[in-house]
Amino acid sequence: MTKRRFDALVVGAGPAGSVAALVLARGGARVALVDKAAFPRDKACGDLIGPRGVRVLSELQVEIGGALPVGDMVVVGPSDRRVRLPARAGRTYPDHGVALPRRCFDATLRDAAIAAGAEPFVGRAGDALYGDRGLEGFCLATGAEVRGDVVIGADGATSRVAAAAELVDAPRVLWAFALRAYVPEPTDLPVIVFWDPTRGSAFPGYGWMFPGPDGRSNLGLGLGMRSTRGGGAAVARSLPAFVGHLGRLGLTGSRTHDVPLGGWLKLGMVGTRPAEGRVLLVGDAAGLVNPLQGEGIAPALASGRAAAEAFLTNPGCPATPYRGFLRGTFAPYMGATASAHAALLGRPRAISAIGRALTVPALGRSLAGTWSLFWNDLVDGATPTPSSAFARVVAGTSQLVTARGRTRRWLAAALADRS
Repeated sequence: MTKRRFDALVVGAGPAGSVAALVLARGGARVALVDKAAFPRDKACGDLIGPRGVRVLSELQVEIGGALPVGDMVVVGPSDRRVRLPARAGRTYPDHGVALPRRCFDATLRDAAIAAGAEPFVGRAGDALYGDRGLEGFCLATGAEVRGDVVIGADGATSRVAAAAELVDAPRVLWAFALRAYVPEPTDLPVIVFWDPTRGSAFPGYGWMFPGPDGRSNLGLGLGMRSTRGGGAAVARSLPAFVGHLGRLGLTGSRTHDVPLGGWLKLGMVGTRPAEGRVLLVGDAAGLVNPLQGEGIAPALASGRAAAEAFLTNPGCPATPYRGFLRGTFAPYMGATASAHAALLGRPRAISAIGRALTVPALGRSLAGTWSLFWNDLVDGATPTPSSAFARVVAGTSQLVTARGRTRRWLAAALADRS
C-alpha cells in the first residue's frame, strides 16, 4: 500500500482546488491534488465565470484558451418583459466575464497546477485518516493513503472533507439543485428567466440560457430549497416545460438537447464552518455560491487562492487568516442574501410579484445598473456612479435589516476569530 505525506492535501481538482494547488506549488509547498475522476470530465454548471473570476485568473497569469467574453445580461420576468443589465468595469474587476465549458476550464486549471509541481492522484476519498490535530488525510479508492499538514476540501457541495472534519451543521444548510443541458443553437447574451409555471406562482429558482461553444447554448433550471435535499426530481420534471417556455419567448427554436447533467449546490456559506485548525474548505464545499443567482466559480477561484496563501503565511494555524479573509470578503453579502433567499422560499407568489415588478420597463431600466451590481456581488470595487451609490445603499440596508437574524448570527459565529 502506498503511503504518502505532503505539505498540503487538496481534495477536489475543480476551480477552487486547482487554484489552491497552483498557488501552493508556486509557493514551494509539496502538494497532492486528489480527484475522484480522471480529467477532462464534465460538471453541471452554467459555465459562466464572472468579472471577479476573470480578475483572479489574470492575476495568477493563467491563460484560458477558447473562452467567450460575456458582457451585458438579459433578465426575463414572469410577465415576459425584459430588462438588460449592463456590464461595466469596476475599479477592481473588468467589464466582462467569460463563458467556457467546465470540461475545458477545469482541465486547464488542473494542468496548470500540475505544471507548477502539484502531484495528481485519481481516486475517491474514502476512509478518513486522523492524527493528533484531527483530520489529516484519506485512504483513496486505489488503496493509497495520502496525508497533508493541511487538508483543503475542494470537493463540492457534498464534501467528504467537510463531513470527515465534522464541519457541517446540516439543519442550517441552504441547498439548491440545478440541471444543465446544451442545445444546438447560439445565443448572443446570457439570459436569466424568472418563470411562473402557474400564473402568479413562481418556480422557486430560475432558468437560464447562456452562450456556449461551437454555436451551442448552455440551458438550465435551478431550484432553491432549505436543508432537505429533495427537489432534484422536481427540476427534472419541470425542465421540458421550461424549454417549451423558452420557445414561446423566442429564445430557442429547439426542443432537443443533450442528456441533462445535474448537481447540488450549497448557498451563502450557511450551515458549513469553512475552517478549523488545519482543515480549510473552499468553493462549493464551503457554500461559497451566490444565493441570488447561483454563481460559484469566481468565489471558488478567490477562496482557493486565499486558502493557499493562508497556509503559506501561517502553516501552524491557517484557519485564522482564512476565516479573516472570508469574514471581510464574502460574509457581508452572503449573509444578507442568504437571509433573503431563506425568507422567500415557500412564497412563490411573493417571488412572482418581485420578478414582475423588477421587469416593469420603466422601473427595470432605471434600476438596471444597481440591480446588476448588487445581484452579481460587484458593489465592492465598483466605479463611482449613481447606480453604484444606490447599490451601496441597497447592500448596506440589506445587511442592516438581516443583522439580527439567525442566518447572520450563525455565520458570524462560524467565522469568529478564535485566536
